[in-house]
Amino acid sequence: MTTELTRESTLTYESTSRELATDQGVLRYHEAGEGPPLLLLHGSGPGVTGWRNFRGNLATFAEHFRCLILEFPGFGVSDPTSEHPMVAARSAVIRFLDGLGLRQVDVIGNSMGGFVGTDVAIAHPDRVRRLVTIGGMGRNIFSPAPGEGVKLLTEFTDDPTRERLVRWLHSMVYNPAMVTEELIEERWALATEPETLAAAKRMYGSAAFAANMAAQAASTTPPSWAMLHKLKARTLLTWGRDDRVSPVDMALLPMRMIPDVEVHIFPNCGHWVMIEQKAAWESAVLAFLTRKDGE
Repeated sequence: MTTELTRESTLTYESTSRELATDQGVLRYHEAGEGPPLLLLHGSGPGVTGWRNFRGNLATFAEHFRCLILEFPGFGVSDPTSEHPMVAARSAVIRFLDGLGLRQVDVIGNSMGGFVGTDVAIAHPDRVRRLVTIGGMGRNIFSPAPGEGVKLLTEFTDDPTRERLVRWLHSMVYNPAMVTEELIEERWALATEPETLAAAKRMYGSAAFAANMAAQAASTTPPSWAMLHKLKARTLLTWGRDDRVSPVDMALLPMRMIPDVEVHIFPNCGHWVMIEQKAAWESAVLAFLTRKDGE
């Protein structure tokens, strides 16, 4: 325990912070550890950052990998772009890998980061060796869509109040004690910055959400979940059984369509599996990432 605490105390925000200049602005990220490169992609939502998603896991993974936590444009850390944050995230991953000279990486993606990592792995199969997702993959089968957490996210984005933020945060976890005053305050500060809020409205504002749903219904392009059979990377889906943002029935299509896929569902756990079931999740993911090919 002492060794683990020592590792975590040395991997601070400041000591791991890095910048990469690109032709579309500066991408900011955190780096720690040595070994094969492991790219960690954060989710969306009020006040989210890659550091906040994965800071608690960094010490464990840095013992085995060169960990790279990328901050997506549009979330208040990396330079913003004029693109929709989801589109900007996909192109940012490739710019990031190219900028660091990384031919191939393993990827861990939380929620939106899982979608982005999957899209990149399908479009560039030689760039992603193994893929781990945390919720958010696939589509609702039995549960209503959008999920409760997504509805609360839209409510906050339309009218950002502290009360709405707290309601959304509680939808993210199984154990309400995890929603501390410190968590609320750090999320509130970034979520209400004008540029960050504007980017959020392009994703989750009710008008943008309705327009996106209408566009998807009218589109002749297959939805992203229909492309999962093209995924070549060995994949691990991790999910909280009690996820109220991306209900666990969403895993059914991916687990049938992805050619080489495993599923691990964690009990008493909401959307933030890597936080709420930290030790169990890290153990399962490390076993998957370090397993030799063919095993």
